[in-house]
Amino acid sequence: MSGIALAVIGGTGVYRLAALADVETREVDTRFGKPSGPIRIGHLLGQKVAFLARHGEGHSVPPHQVNYRANLAALKDIGATRVLALNTVGGITERFGPRVLACPDQIIDYTWGRISTICEEPGSEVLHVDFGDPYTPLLRHKIVAAARVTGVKLVDGGCYGATQGPRLETKAEIARMRRDGCDLVGMTGMPEAGLARELGLDYACLAIVANWAAGCGTGEEITMAEVLANVEAASAGLPELIGELARG
Repeated sequence: MSGIALAVIGGTGVYRLAALADVETREVDTRFGKPSGPIRIGHLLGQKVAFLARHGEGHSVPPHQVNYRANLAALKDIGATRVLALNTVGGITERFGPRVLACPDQIIDYTWGRISTICEEPGSEVLHVDFGDPYTPLLRHKIVAAARVTGVKLVDGGCYGATQGPRLETKAEIARMRRDGCDLVGMTGMPEAGLARELGLDYACLAIVANWAAGCGTGEEITMAEVLANVEAASAGLPELIGELARG
């Protein structure tokens, strides 16, 4: 299928794009297996947009078991060339408090045991992709521009630290990540970004800060109720931003 202006992968708390109209459901199988769920294709502000819930629409797939290869391959198979990843994260440094939207430009991978390449199978071509800028610079630029046009407040830049999950991190782990230069912490940023590069997809992240990471902010216990409330508040301007990005 051609004509997909933008593909969106939703994270924790973002299981659908309510603003999508004339929605068509596609069940896709790939050479890497099945993606996390059906792909919903519809129109947003006049543009054709595809949406896939990374954890499944019922949040049934934990971060370490997401079939990242199948998710991205499925989006590519339906004709998408640009992928906007929505990642629910914790904030580490001062600019990245709860309810902030950020468009990071760097990532550090702390995950382990996940299939992190399309070169896994015997006989596959070995790819050594350039990953110095893990998010496609032009797509990042367009996200920042779309936020400016739509009046959505957005922090431009920052380093995303990808952890294994599904548990949250200890205070010592977050302190180490701060020393390493991380501003944000999440569980799904890798291997997704690297796989997108191997598959030739333009890829960038919109990080939705749901809470302070352990040892940051108020120090109160993190609850799922707080996380979901903050995600909902921070996501209020996403339909307009995504629609503007799809036009660009």
